Amino acid sequence: MVGGPIRIYVPCDAAAISVGADDVAASIRREANRRKIDLELIRNGSRGMLWLEPLVEVETGDGRIAYGPVADGDVASLFDADFLSGGDHALAHGMTEQIAYFARQERVTFARCGVIDPLCLADFEAHGGLLGLRKALAISPTEIVDVVVASGLRGRGGAGFPTGIKWKTALEQLSDEKYICCNADEGDSGTFADRMLMEGDSFSLLEGMVIAGRAVGAATGYIYLRSEYPHAIKTMRCAVDIWREAGLLGDDIERSGTSFDIHIRVGAGAYICGEESSMLESLEGKRGEVKVKPPIPAISGLFGKPTIVNNVLTLATTPFLLAKGAAHYNNFGVGGSRGTQPFQLAGDVARGGLVEKAFGVTLRELVEDFGGGTRSGKPIRAVQAGGPLGAYIPTRGFDVEMDYEALAKAGAMLGHGGVVVFNDTVDMAHQARFAMEFCEIESCGKCTPCRIGAVRGKETIDKIIAGENRAENLEVLDNLCDLMTNASLCAMGGLTPMPVQSAVKHFPEDFGG
Repeated sequence: MVGGPIRIYVPCDAAAISVGADDVAASIRREANRRKIDLELIRNGSRGMLWLEPLVEVETGDGRIAYGPVADGDVASLFDADFLSGGDHALAHGMTEQIAYFARQERVTFARCGVIDPLCLADFEAHGGLLGLRKALAISPTEIVDVVVASGLRGRGGAGFPTGIKWKTALEQLSDEKYICCNADEGDSGTFADRMLMEGDSFSLLEGMVIAGRAVGAATGYIYLRSEYPHAIKTMRCAVDIWREAGLLGDDIERSGTSFDIHIRVGAGAYICGEESSMLESLEGKRGEVKVKPPIPAISGLFGKPTIVNNVLTLATTPFLLAKGAAHYNNFGVGGSRGTQPFQLAGDVARGGLVEKAFGVTLRELVEDFGGGTRSGKPIRAVQAGGPLGAYIPTRGFDVEMDYEALAKAGAMLGHGGVVVFNDTVDMAHQARFAMEFCEIESCGKCTPCRIGAVRGKETIDKIIAGENRAENLEVLDNLCDLMTNASLCAMGGLTPMPVQSAVKHFPEDFGG
């Protein structure tokens, strides 16, 4: 910053805090005071390179210089190395945006994450924030929906349903009241994109919700946030207060005639509340339990009114569509999978973190090029894509393109974009058992195939592991999986067989085959 204090960025993201970011920020302040150096310390979101957290960035005339992972004890040596001017140090990585992991991405939804102070409205606006909202406020609801339809945006929560079609359905409903509900109950193992976005670019979600409200004629929005995300809850509550004070929420937003307000609701941690009808039941104060469809929520949802239920990433992407236009977004991706997907690399992976790429990137590129193989140095045996109910993909299947259609053809799914890496010590029979046990624990109990099927599935796999009538029990397991897939009321029971059957298919040796 010319003529002002030097700007230092230390993430306030939960992943960075968990490895000491708060201590590093405090040490930088102390060391600067001791040396009588004037600096401005900004708590930004994470860039998503989690193996480098805490990642400290220094703003220079040429751009930001990255240092990481920085520990409390490294701070004095960074000052000694003149890192405030971009000085060389063992932890230096050069320009942040030139780090190969980051430079190869296509940042759309996460364009501001790690760049701005997530609770500074001026910073948000200086980096393109509010442009989409103001364009939406200047056109009709039908025109907004047409942009979203033309973009090809599909729900990023896992189902992949066309967002524009959902909005169009809600717009066409005649009702005295409608709702926008953001499903921020991010419960899949190995996923953290929703949390990162809320903690690192909180206003983008609010902007998307206001746009959605104007598009369908809703005046009230709810963010259903999981209780396990205390930092995201605090950030989003602050963000809502800031927007209300700025007149971006409430009555007659920017004199447009549009009124919309947002409320935060914290869930109790039930995995099933990631399913939209179960989430709506919880919002109404009821037990989180799946409802029979039809009617779909866009016709009869929260309190029996037309309701849009979208994921955090879906809503946060819509301002980009309005700001840049549908054609720009549609240029990303392949086939019926348009735009970009934030993939999350976790498990035994050397460079875990978030990678936003256009649909069509291969699993091999994600795991080997971005992820750098395993952290342990052991060979990779399998990757589970799409969360705890996603398929296990063996290394011979790593050339599959990561899009909705290609993964479905391969017997897998995209889900929320989670990619969990397992090395060669994993026992796939025990992983299959875990899927059934997970379903047993998390099932809402509404339907018999899920409630009872998961218990019987776990018992059958136990028999297979014990070597009891393996051939017969493998047949029983297969039949049970078919029943759960075809007869379960929702995806909880319907998808549980996916990891089980993929494990049996690709790793028969672990089942005595």
